[in-house]
Amino acid sequence: MQLIRFIWYYYYEYTECDSAGSRWRVAIPHNLGTCSALPTPTRGTDCSFSCAAGEFLEMSTQQCTPCAAGSYSLGSGVRFDQWDTIPAGFTSLATYMDPGPSGEESQACNSSSWTPQGVYLESSRDECTVSLVYAVHLEKQGSVSFSYQYPDNNIFLEFYVQNEQCQEMAQTDDQKWIKLTTNGEWDTHTVNLKSGTNILYWRTTGVLVGGKMVKPVLLRNIQIEGVAYTSECFPCRPGWFSSAPGSSSCQPCPRNTSSNKGATSCTPCPDTQYSHEGWSQCKERPPCSEKDYFQIHTACDSEGKTQVMYRWVEPRICEENVTGAVALPPTGEREACPPCNPGYYNTNDSTCFPCPPGTHSDGTSVCEECPAGTEPVLGYEYKWWNVLPSNMKTSCFNVVICCRSGWEVAGDHIRSGAGGSDNDYLILNLHVPGFKLPTSLAGMTGSEFGRITFVFETICSADCELYFMMSTTVVESWEGSKERQSYTHIMTRNASVSYTWAFQRTNQAQDVRRYISDVVILYSVSVTNVQDGVASACRACALLSQSSQRSGSCIPCPAGFYIDRDTNRCQECPPNTYLSGHHTYGEDACLPCGPGSKSNKEHSRCYSDCSFSHTENNRTLTFDLSSLSTVASLTIGPSFTSKGTKYLHVFNVSLCGHQGKMAAVCTDNVTDIANKDMGSDSTQFVNSVDSFICQSTIIPADGRGFRMALASQSISLADTFVGEMATGSCQRGRSAVMTIRCNPEKTDRGQLTVPSACPAGTCDGCTFHFLWESGSACPRCTQDDYHQIEGACKGGAQETLSVWNEPKLCIKGMSLPAKSSAPCEAIALWLKAGVGGGAFLAVLLVSLTCYFWKKNKRLEYKYSRLVMSANKDCELPVADSCALAEGEEPEDDVVYSHKPSLLGKLRAIANKVHPSLRDGSGGNDEKEEGRKEGRKEGEREIERERRSESW
Repeated sequence: MQLIRFIWYYYYEYTECDSAGSRWRVAIPHNLGTCSALPTPTRGTDCSFSCAAGEFLEMSTQQCTPCAAGSYSLGSGVRFDQWDTIPAGFTSLATYMDPGPSGEESQACNSSSWTPQGVYLESSRDECTVSLVYAVHLEKQGSVSFSYQYPDNNIFLEFYVQNEQCQEMAQTDDQKWIKLTTNGEWDTHTVNLKSGTNILYWRTTGVLVGGKMVKPVLLRNIQIEGVAYTSECFPCRPGWFSSAPGSSSCQPCPRNTSSNKGATSCTPCPDTQYSHEGWSQCKERPPCSEKDYFQIHTACDSEGKTQVMYRWVEPRICEENVTGAVALPPTGEREACPPCNPGYYNTNDSTCFPCPPGTHSDGTSVCEECPAGTEPVLGYEYKWWNVLPSNMKTSCFNVVICCRSGWEVAGDHIRSGAGGSDNDYLILNLHVPGFKLPTSLAGMTGSEFGRITFVFETICSADCELYFMMSTTVVESWEGSKERQSYTHIMTRNASVSYTWAFQRTNQAQDVRRYISDVVILYSVSVTNVQDGVASACRACALLSQSSQRSGSCIPCPAGFYIDRDTNRCQECPPNTYLSGHHTYGEDACLPCGPGSKSNKEHSRCYSDCSFSHTENNRTLTFDLSSLSTVASLTIGPSFTSKGTKYLHVFNVSLCGHQGKMAAVCTDNVTDIANKDMGSDSTQFVNSVDSFICQSTIIPADGRGFRMALASQSISLADTFVGEMATGSCQRGRSAVMTIRCNPEKTDRGQLTVPSACPAGTCDGCTFHFLWESGSACPRCTQDDYHQIEGACKGGAQETLSVWNEPKLCIKGMSLPAKSSAPCEAIALWLKAGVGGGAFLAVLLVSLTCYFWKKNKRLEYKYSRLVMSANKDCELPVADSCALAEGEEPEDDVVYSHKPSLLGKLRAIANKVHPSLRDGSGGNDEKEEGRKEGRKEGEREIERERRSESW
């Protein structure tokens, strides 16, 4: 009794190892301060000493002792596989590397941490940087290994080791950056450790740039080797057991059993209760409902019949013999089996077999050879689902264990099965050994080797999600319910590949089945140009000439040639057309290039050669964009997520040139590291995007504390040059519109910007708009872009100067003509002629004025004499009063006058004659005769005046 009391009074520990590698065993009291009656220190075991797995070091005897049943030991290691809480020694640290505006540390990540979930540890789902830290001291070189699930590359997961001075140990990239896993699958990562103190970091950072919830990283079974000894064994956690002493691990309890901590065996559940594998307690069975069973189609029998059957979801947890439970529906009636898939033929026992090479079948008839001048169209085409094709597999994964009932065939479709729980990943895999272009396409230089097309539909009431993957890379995903639709993915590299459809009803772990009715339905799957595939039809091919000995054999057409429908001979496509990637028969296979573009010599794609012409208002504008041919980059940002993570959008643009090669490359550097040495061909399909315009999301190195900037979410915005405009919608892919504006004030490279209303380059996420202002975008100068100015005539010479029209909107092209000079006269000939003519007219006018003035004076004189003679004795003037004077000559000149006419004046005088004259009294004959002569002479004078006035 005294010995037992002393043993409980203290415990043993080793001291630190000295330089010789030795140590001492000392007794330490449980209650500090009571050091009486303690055993004296004794020399301990060598520092490198360790027990084997399943044993522990008994400190009282310093001997290795087997672990008792119900416990386990790793010998020189330690394992953490129970995560009801974060074990002692582990720390979860949430850090934020971006300080606030005033330098203060952000509090947005205080609630972010690694969360224990019973059998695994779950990372944070936000963009905070959360580290799981564990410090361990190794007495010798060891290692650390852990199992993990890492399905989402929108979370960056890195594992690194520091020493006690917080200096990072040397690690390769594939040791530091963890590679991705397929949905639902667990992988193991192992890193060697040096002796001494090792601080282990599991660090995650989410990138929620698109606002989509990311899938967390899961950790379990962390095991560290290199600990010199373990002084005790670890009890098995609840739901697990070890039946024999000296166990190095515990085993999970089978289904419908349970156990407590440290159990040596598992206890069966009562008939009215159930449990899953590894459960620590049993639960009551609920009544069976419609959610507990599903239907299948049986395989075709010898009579070509199938029928619908119903089965319970396994493992079955419901009870059908209680009130309110539903029974399993009866088996349906037999019905005719669907036909074979194209490329297969039916045998007498209703089994479908692939057609032999060189033959084809539509699935309803026997296989037939292809006619002369044709070749089989190889591939896979699955549209009838009576049995699962031999190259397809189905499985189900849970975060804990594998489950059954992944996908089920159902006649005209295949659908997701029941699974084991609502958060299971239901996996359907299709293996393609490789691609082989048919003979008629073998000469093409395009980037398409094949394509996969499938028609699907999702019916969901929760947050279900369907993933389409190529190996471990997610190509596309769909959330929630989706109407029946088709999706096509083009293979641009020739390699073996596995296509995977993964369906998850909900990402929330639940013990109760609630969403069993949420399903995904796959109606058809077709893959073209499959190596060793089957043929559903034949296609025309190019033939050798009739003079050839192998006349009638198929030959590949050269690059850029199509097969003429009439002659089955190869014909080159017309200029500025390109061949569609999967069709070469007929001239209509040559598609025209868009405006402003031309085809390369292989007619495999259209591109811009950086020059084009445009006619407007009878004027031809010629543009030279060669200065914009090199790849340009545009960085937009910074932007911040809801948690404050700083990120940038980087666009790379290859506008023209390069013979149509898509020179813009966007790379995911983390994805590149994460996929190294994956042992598959998936690295050929990820890491970088080649395009005319592509986009990457960049987290700066100073933004999250990373040692380098992280690039992710690289997408292609334009991989086909269609001409002056590119339009589309997200259902048909993304598109980009590049507007090039002439700005002579900019350099040749210019400036690339996005609309201010859409700072990310897009307002709807589908169409991206860019503005490139550059001097190179201006047309070439022509003679219409300048005008000439003539100077004054100086010293007999005149200069002519050419100046550009303002504003100047042209570059290069025609230069301004040099200043020119031409002889000239001081006074121009026309000016001389004008001055001479004017002087002559002036003289003539003065002469005429004098002439008519003189004549008018004469007439006034004659008129005055006539008036005076008419007034004398009230008689008319005598005839000779108007006669010509001696020496006068008669004048018939025309005189213009605005004064009263002579006739009017005479009439006025006649009205004033004495009445006796009007009556004819008081005169003699001589006087009367004189008056008559005078009257006649007056009348003649009046007549001359009248004619003068008429002129």
